[in-house]
Amino acid sequence: MLAIRRLTNVMKVLLAIDSSHTSHVVDAAITGPWPAGSVFCAIGVVDTRLWDGLPSLIEDERNQAELVVKAASDKLTQSGHRAFSEVKTGSPKKEISEYAKQWSADLIMVDSHRHSLDRVLFGSVAQAVLRAAPCSVEVVRASAQLSKVLLATDGSEVSALAVDFVACRPWPTQTQIRILSVVELLMPDMPSVLSPFAPPMPELVEQVIREARERADKAVTDARETLERAGLKVCNWETTPEGDPRATILDYAKSWDAGLIVLGSHGRHGLERILLGSVAEAVATHAHCSVQVVR
Repeated sequence: MLAIRRLTNVMKVLLAIDSSHTSHVVDAAITGPWPAGSVFCAIGVVDTRLWDGLPSLIEDERNQAELVVKAASDKLTQSGHRAFSEVKTGSPKKEISEYAKQWSADLIMVDSHRHSLDRVLFGSVAQAVLRAAPCSVEVVRASAQLSKVLLATDGSEVSALAVDFVACRPWPTQTQIRILSVVELLMPDMPSVLSPFAPPMPELVEQVIREARERADKAVTDARETLERAGLKVCNWETTPEGDPRATILDYAKSWDAGLIVLGSHGRHGLERILLGSVAEAVATHAHCSVQVVR
């Protein structure tokens, strides 16, 4: 847990900034609960593909980008945070994650660019950063209010890191935290079901449901204990519903009017690249509020 222990001392936060979507990310950074001594970098990327063969225009764009990220870092500094700015050239989808790796960032904050065509627009920078980042990512939406935090966990190792990520943050005393673990009913593959050594189908279904609920209950209990040890108050709630984790997390977050959803980048059922196309990415894409995907 070396990375988690480091968060109690300092956190390195990379803010992905562009000229048209700046205030949401900066405002979220200013008001967020950060460990003392945390440092912020506002990064802008000049997409050279848009100005290929036009070096004078690339230089103009770089100058403009420097003004934008400098204004963002100045705003953070004026709010009492340690901040600086950086401008890169190339593909934003690649350069943001590359710089995060070089700087050893703990978190990247990127705007969702939410519009009526959110599902289409999300498929650009925010989605690419979410998939390629070497660290945790927060997809920021304008509606972000950190008074209500929904922590989704399935009890996996990465979910435990998400719990620790929440536990290490100095949340305001009025913050409400709710824990959600979805009872996901995954039936075994048919060959094993048809085996002569397999239990009868009704007993098998009952066993699957029982084990899934036990896992969900344990995930909630473990998360609650971790948060309470950190001095955080956890709201009582019916936290182990049955269903598809993607839809269930989104529905619960919206019905509670959560300002932030926190979950692991992948769970107990497979590789990160597969699950990011499922639970974490679906939640980050469709949520009404900001989402932190923890690695």
